[in-house]
Amino acid sequence: MDLPEAIDLCLSLPGAEETTPFGPDVLVYKVGGKVFALTDPGDFPPRMNLKCDPARAVALREEYESIIPGYHMNKRHWNTVRMDRSLSESLIRDLIRHSYDLVVASLPKAKRPS
Repeated sequence: MDLPEAIDLCLSLPGAEETTPFGPDVLVYKVGGKVFALTDPGDFPPRMNLKCDPARAVALREEYESIIPGYHMNKRHWNTVRMDRSLSESLIRDLIRHSYDLVVASLPKAKRPS
Protein backbone atom coordinates (compact mmCIF):
# COMPACT_ATOMS: atom_id res chain seq x y z
CA MET A 1 0.00 0.00 0.00
CA ASP A 2 1.33 3.42 -0.87
CA LEU A 3 0.64 6.68 0.95
CA PRO A 4 -2.16 7.93 -1.37
CA GLU A 5 -4.01 4.63 -0.84
CA ALA A 6 -3.55 4.92 2.94
CA ILE A 7 -4.88 8.50 2.84
CA ASP A 8 -7.87 7.35 0.77
CA LEU A 9 -8.60 4.67 3.38
CA CYS A 10 -8.41 7.23 6.21
CA LEU A 11 -10.84 9.53 4.40
CA SER A 12 -13.23 6.67 3.62
CA LEU A 13 -13.86 5.92 7.29
CA PRO A 14 -17.13 7.28 8.73
CA GLY A 15 -16.80 10.83 10.05
CA ALA A 16 -13.12 11.14 9.10
CA GLU A 17 -11.74 14.49 8.06
CA GLU A 18 -8.38 15.79 6.87
CA THR A 19 -7.01 18.83 8.68
CA THR A 20 -3.75 20.78 8.72
CA PRO A 21 -3.45 22.19 12.28
CA PHE A 22 0.38 22.03 12.18
CA GLY A 23 0.72 23.83 8.85
CA PRO A 24 0.42 22.70 5.25
CA ASP A 25 3.15 20.04 5.47
CA VAL A 26 1.42 17.71 7.95
CA LEU A 27 -1.89 16.07 7.07
CA VAL A 28 -3.88 15.12 10.17
CA TYR A 29 -6.83 12.72 10.05
CA LYS A 30 -9.45 13.10 12.76
CA VAL A 31 -12.75 11.62 13.79
CA GLY A 32 -14.95 13.45 16.27
CA GLY A 33 -12.22 16.08 16.60
CA LYS A 34 -9.58 13.56 17.73
CA VAL A 35 -6.51 12.49 15.77
CA PHE A 36 -6.17 8.92 14.51
CA ALA A 37 -3.48 9.38 11.83
CA LEU A 38 -0.82 11.90 10.74
CA THR A 39 1.52 12.05 7.78
CA ASP A 40 3.89 14.38 5.97
CA PRO A 41 3.49 13.62 2.26
CA GLY A 42 6.98 15.02 1.65
CA ASP A 43 8.71 12.32 3.70
CA PHE A 44 10.63 9.59 1.93
CA PRO A 45 10.01 6.84 2.47
CA PRO A 46 6.44 7.80 3.29
CA ARG A 47 5.30 7.16 6.83
CA MET A 48 2.16 7.51 8.88
CA ASN A 49 1.71 7.85 12.64
CA LEU A 50 -1.10 5.64 13.91
CA LYS A 51 -2.58 5.18 17.36
CA CYS A 52 -2.18 1.66 18.74
CA ASP A 53 -3.03 -0.40 21.80
CA PRO A 54 0.16 -0.20 23.93
CA ALA A 55 0.76 -3.96 24.17
CA ARG A 56 0.13 -4.44 20.47
CA ALA A 57 2.37 -1.45 19.66
CA VAL A 58 5.35 -3.11 21.34
CA ALA A 59 4.68 -6.48 19.68
CA LEU A 60 4.45 -4.85 16.24
CA ARG A 61 7.73 -2.99 16.75
CA GLU A 62 9.44 -6.23 17.72
CA GLU A 63 8.08 -8.09 14.68
CA TYR A 64 8.46 -5.46 11.93
CA GLU A 65 11.47 -3.22 11.20
CA SER A 66 9.17 -0.74 9.43
CA ILE A 67 7.11 -0.09 12.57
CA ILE A 68 8.84 2.14 15.11
CA PRO A 69 7.78 4.21 18.14
CA GLY A 70 5.63 7.20 17.12
CA TYR A 71 7.71 10.07 15.80
CA HIS A 72 6.96 13.21 17.89
CA MET A 73 4.11 11.32 19.61
CA ASN A 74 3.46 9.52 22.89
CA LYS A 75 5.52 6.39 22.20
CA ARG A 76 3.30 4.24 24.39
CA HIS A 77 0.19 4.87 22.27
CA TRP A 78 1.55 5.69 18.81
CA ASN A 79 3.58 3.90 16.13
CA THR A 80 5.17 5.28 13.01
CA VAL A 81 4.57 2.97 10.08
CA ARG A 82 7.05 3.32 7.21
CA MET A 83 5.34 2.68 3.87
CA ASP A 84 8.41 1.17 2.25
CA ARG A 85 6.57 -1.81 0.72
CA SER A 86 7.92 -4.19 3.38
CA LEU A 87 4.52 -4.44 5.10
CA SER A 88 1.49 -6.12 3.57
CA GLU A 89 -1.42 -4.02 2.41
CA SER A 90 -3.72 -5.97 4.72
CA LEU A 91 -1.52 -5.15 7.75
CA ILE A 92 -1.47 -1.44 6.95
CA ARG A 93 -5.24 -1.45 6.43
CA ASP A 94 -5.67 -3.23 9.77
CA LEU A 95 -3.42 -0.72 11.57
CA ILE A 96 -5.31 2.26 10.15
CA ARG A 97 -8.66 0.75 11.14
CA HIS A 98 -7.30 -0.19 14.58
CA SER A 99 -6.19 3.41 15.14
CA TYR A 100 -9.55 4.76 13.97
CA ASP A 101 -11.47 2.26 16.14
CA LEU A 102 -9.44 3.16 19.26
CA VAL A 103 -10.23 6.83 18.79
CA VAL A 104 -13.93 6.23 18.05
CA ALA A 105 -14.22 4.06 21.18
CA SER A 106 -12.80 6.91 23.27
CA LEU A 107 -15.33 9.44 21.97
CA PRO A 108 -18.52 10.31 23.86
CA LYS A 109 -21.46 8.54 22.21
CA ALA A 110 -22.81 11.85 20.90
CA LYS A 111 -19.59 12.44 18.91
CA ARG A 112 -19.30 8.94 17.44
CA PRO A 113 -20.06 8.58 13.75
CA SER A 114 -23.23 6.65 13.02
